[in-house]
Amino acid sequence: MKLLVVEDNPDLVANLTEFLEGGGHTVDIAYNGYTALGFALDNDYDAIVLDLMLPGIDGLEVCNNLRAANRRTPIIMLTARDSLEDKLDGFASGADDYLIKPFSMLELQARLQALLRRNPHGEARGERLEVADLTLDTASWQVTRAGRTLELPPIPLKLLHLLMERSPNVVSRREMERSIWGDSPPDSDALRSHLHQLRTIIDRPFSRPLLHTVRGFGYRLATE
Repeated sequence: MKLLVVEDNPDLVANLTEFLEGGGHTVDIAYNGYTALGFALDNDYDAIVLDLMLPGIDGLEVCNNLRAANRRTPIIMLTARDSLEDKLDGFASGADDYLIKPFSMLELQARLQALLRRNPHGEARGERLEVADLTLDTASWQVTRAGRTLELPPIPLKLLHLLMERSPNVVSRREMERSIWGDSPPDSDALRSHLHQLRTIIDRPFSRPLLHTVRGFGYRLATE
């Protein structure tokens, strides 16, 4: 894997670099937000390990800028902040996963591998999925509803793909978590946050909701 590590603590950078390069990965380093943004826009990475608190611009702003530029590179955000509000802010900015400091290098590796296994953007099947007036083209990963193009962050996009494939059937929370994070899901608030973000984008601007909560079971995408 080609990875970008964004971290301003030189000791942690040294540990991350030694561990990741020892695992056969190629690692670029950025010590501040501006450098990170430049690297991520100018290069193609398999994943980005992004600290939240950075000189210049912070990790949230880096993440927001990358998603606004339609960069869908998987991002794991590193931070010592462990409140629910901080996690929701991270996911809302477009982060795919959230790892609390201090963390195990083996857990970081497992989360990177899980993200890459489930990153759909390398696929080019050219399938067109439709539910009512909502469409997903899996070649371009373009989402439209009622002729309007919708921009989704990576994890809500993956959830939408799963829900559209299974529509009108119910998809359990456990199946959703496994499809995104494998056997190492974060806490339950993470999935809830991504589903809230998905619903906000695909339903709230429109008169008819498509994403439905089936209490005690999961979620379904359907016209009823």
